[in-house]
Amino acid sequence: MSGIIEVFRQHPELAIFLTLALGFLIGRFRIGSFKLGNMLGTLLAGMLVGQMDLSIPPVAKIIFFDLFLFATGYKVGPQFFYGLKKDAFPQVVITLVICVSCLVMAILASKIMGYDVGTAAGMLAGAFTESTVIGTAGDAIQRLRINDTEKQILLNNIPVAYAVTYLVGTTTVVWFLSSAAPKLMHIDLREVAQSMPEFSDQKGGVNDINSAYADWILRAFRVTGKNWCGIPVSAIEKKIPDTRIIIERVRRDETIFEPKPAMIINEGDIVVIAARQSVMVDKLNDIGSEVDDPELLNFQMVTIDIMISKKDIAGKSLLELDAAHGQGIMLKKLIRGRQEMPFNKETIIQRGDTLRVFGRDTDVERTASSLGFKETNNLDTDIFAVAIGIVIGGLIGFLSMKIGGVVITLSTSGGALLLGLVFGWLHSKTPAFGRIPDASLWILDTLGLATFLGIVGISAGPTFISGLKHTGISIVFAGALVAVLPHVIGLLVGRYLLKMNPLVMLGAQSGAGTTTIALKALQDASGSKIPVLGYTIPYALGNILLTAWGPLLVSLMT
Repeated sequence: MSGIIEVFRQHPELAIFLTLALGFLIGRFRIGSFKLGNMLGTLLAGMLVGQMDLSIPPVAKIIFFDLFLFATGYKVGPQFFYGLKKDAFPQVVITLVICVSCLVMAILASKIMGYDVGTAAGMLAGAFTESTVIGTAGDAIQRLRINDTEKQILLNNIPVAYAVTYLVGTTTVVWFLSSAAPKLMHIDLREVAQSMPEFSDQKGGVNDINSAYADWILRAFRVTGKNWCGIPVSAIEKKIPDTRIIIERVRRDETIFEPKPAMIINEGDIVVIAARQSVMVDKLNDIGSEVDDPELLNFQMVTIDIMISKKDIAGKSLLELDAAHGQGIMLKKLIRGRQEMPFNKETIIQRGDTLRVFGRDTDVERTASSLGFKETNNLDTDIFAVAIGIVIGGLIGFLSMKIGGVVITLSTSGGALLLGLVFGWLHSKTPAFGRIPDASLWILDTLGLATFLGIVGISAGPTFISGLKHTGISIVFAGALVAVLPHVIGLLVGRYLLKMNPLVMLGAQSGAGTTTIALKALQDASGSKIPVLGYTIPYALGNILLTAWGPLLVSLMT
């Protein structure tokens, strides 16, 4: 055994990979319905591997942390800048209320319980599941004018408090938002969702990735209904108010036509119609009999993702886009901030949104060029943008200012987050700049944070038990209060001051707390995607504020 330990001491890179392997394995474990998750799993694995008393060069964790922060900023950039606009005011306010409250609660609880600044930072990071606080607070502690031994004690206390309060914070917030909050408001989440009929036609529930249900379908009919004969294609497509019907192909006798808007549909023509299932069943039952015509139905349809980048498109409703650019196009999904959104004809489109559309290749190409740009299948990552963004951000992070005796600085890591925000926003406007495919973004985000937490765990491992004994069981109750009380305040402000829709408000609260698992719990409890409507902007803003709270908490407490 001593020989194996010596190998890991001489080759710490192997210890890091061992930590990642164990961490992602531990992350699969569940406590009841609660899954530990990869990040907490990696931190715990690091503490286990750290019992071998290993030494990891500090620069290693900084590199991975900067990659993670840049990726985080890149993901939320478009939503963050959109959140600064007036029409996002309620969501911005509730985010500010919750994030400021959590900072105040963490400081008050630490002062009352006598926790040091390292424990306070770990409690804040764990209670609000914001791992970036570990890095930014740790960076601020490194700059304190104290001896190295005291610094190391404070740094080691961060992951100890985080590991304990992460479990407490996550479970209590999920319980509060999905169960306790609806009871306090005397509402049923499913009834609220059902009372919003404008979103009720989107079938498949909240986990419809593999659903057998197809919203849009194509079928062939022989036209015999008198109300459908002798009128042009354009009139048929607009015949039923507020309903989309698309004539894709027409067979007349033995000839197949690609229909033009002015083409008259005669009795006996066979037409291929694309429409939602509910439209097919309820509103097209008098057009004629369905026909099995493989040749007529055998034509190419494609699905692509279109990112909205044009300034004159952002701010318009889907109804307006349909009238101007939607000929032959079917909208399958609206994705905002990498979350699928519920939508209706009045939904306002933002720059940076992704529309997943379905139609003929000529139609989707035309629509893509009108709305923005087509997301390609190119897997290349713009490494230049990633690297230069971190360099520029790091240089900006050196700047600092003093406000009321408190030194405020971004740090190099905060600068990486800031440039990630800017570059993500720029990419939403200029597709040629700074492209990072989703798979690459996942690597930068997940592997970056997991490696950082693993190294933090390895460094804190030898003192974990003694640190936990020093902190005591009180950290559990303090962490629960820091996690829940800001959401209680947010509930009161959102419900009675801002008069927000309950589902949208609770979605905004999960976003402000950067608790994606709470969003999933809300979707399950309501049977609806509606909570996502409030999630994306608070999630973007919450990530930025909570990351900034790390060095601010250190400054305020020291």
